[in-house]
Amino acid sequence: MKLQHLLISATVLSALGVAAPSFAADAKVTVIRAGKLVDVAAGTVLKDQTIVITGERITSVGPSASATVPAGAQVIDLSAQMVLPGLIDAHTHLTADPYLSGYNSLGVSDVRAALYGVRSARKTLEAGFTTVRNVGAGGFGDVALRDAINDGDIIGPRMRTAGYAIGIKGGHCDENLLPPDMNFTGRGVADGPWEARAKVREMAKYGADVIKICASGGVLSKGDEPGAQQYTLEEMQAIVGEAHKLGRKVAAHAHGTSAIHDAIVAGVDSIEHASLIDDANIKLAKEKGTYLVMDIYDDDFILQEGEKAGMLPESIAKEKVIGQLQRDNFRKAFQGGAKMAFGTDAGVYPHGDNARQFYYMVKYGMTSMQAIQAATINAADLLGWKDRVGSIAVGKYADIIAVKGDAAADATELTKVSFVMKGGEVVRK
Repeated sequence: MKLQHLLISATVLSALGVAAPSFAADAKVTVIRAGKLVDVAAGTVLKDQTIVITGERITSVGPSASATVPAGAQVIDLSAQMVLPGLIDAHTHLTADPYLSGYNSLGVSDVRAALYGVRSARKTLEAGFTTVRNVGAGGFGDVALRDAINDGDIIGPRMRTAGYAIGIKGGHCDENLLPPDMNFTGRGVADGPWEARAKVREMAKYGADVIKICASGGVLSKGDEPGAQQYTLEEMQAIVGEAHKLGRKVAAHAHGTSAIHDAIVAGVDSIEHASLIDDANIKLAKEKGTYLVMDIYDDDFILQEGEKAGMLPESIAKEKVIGQLQRDNFRKAFQGGAKMAFGTDAGVYPHGDNARQFYYMVKYGMTSMQAIQAATINAADLLGWKDRVGSIAVGKYADIIAVKGDAAADATELTKVSFVMKGGEVVRK
């Protein structure tokens, strides 16, 4: 297939109403021979497929028997492996180091945290997560990280960023480790509807793609309870209205039942954690189309490594109460038909271990294919990027991974990714 044929194909796609891929006339052409290819949209596995990539986009996918390798193309032989779209983690904190928790975190500057992010971004990408949504970072470190990746200065996944998470004074999104003498309030703090609106505008001004709010208390914060509601319905409605007006989606940290309810009613796009969600809120989330992003792996790290990492004794005690409830409610939410996207809270545990969550998603109700879909097409939809990532399809970025085992039958194979490509460039092989 010559470049002129690709151009003709693009014209035909455009006439049919399908987004045609764009590429330079001298763009590099790469061909991947896939022994097995996971079609996440259909939930099936195709055999002996050939993927043609022009520049950073996919320009053809189909059976190898009828495919033509363009002259001069680089051919990558993955005929003995299973090929999947790059994975997506919708809840990360790339600038966080899990072993600098609690009071250990007070000596970390925003600049130093951003440098941790450089290391974390590379580990995350090499683990097969080619896209992430970063839901909170000090000093707009995640925005700087995103821009550095986009400019090609460092290696990392595609990023949707939040800047500072927004919350009430003394709440989960404030800094409560310092004494009153310091009179310190976190930059993401905003009390009252109009102050909260102004904070959304500030985040958007300085580069946030998504708005993160703390609707309830948390596990790793000092002096609050996960189940206690923090933002009021009125405040959340103001935030959501302002964010949506500015073209930003809203992710709500919400463990407790009332906080989950009011956040969904306010119109947030996703509930993060959702640990204490009940049947009524599962039904409401389904009705409203609200995504649930439930981080059901990191309970392991908190209970096994939390003390060594510097986590507060009260945080470990809170996790002992809430961790198993969250996993049980994950099963209920999935069985209840709520939309679910893959998100792990990476940064609470070491970056690069994101795929360890697949084991628990299957243990608590999903098939391996459904867990993969949560980390591909579902997460892409939540991020507003379903037109560019989340599946191996014509016009989308060539974000592609491979494993030697059968991930469609056993999603834990995704902890052993052997090949990673982002935007047509091989990152790991």
